[in-house]
Amino acid sequence: MNIQNLPNIKVGNVSVSTTNNRGFTPEEVAQRCTDKLLNIADSTPPAIRDQAIAYKKSMETVIALYMKEAIKTDRTTVYNAIKDAGQPKLAEYIRKM
Repeated sequence: MNIQNLPNIKVGNVSVSTTNNRGFTPEEVAQRCTDKLLNIADSTPPAIRDQAIAYKKSMETVIALYMKEAIKTDRTTVYNAIKDAGQPKLAEYIRKM
């Protein structure tokens, strides 16, 4: 393949987030999510900016809440699958996480 015939590929802003010896919390993931969904320009008038920041924080709270519910539901699914596979003690450890 001739490199000159390749389409132009542009990469936007790239960021990397890491944790140390743990996964991300629902709150951390919710913040990353809202950072992708909402961008508040520096040139935004102060009153609108304050309102946008409050809305973004509200979205973070709602997203984190639903992520926690999804985690609980998934744990229930995993618990039941492990219990049904004949590992009730292991299933109980998963349930207590």
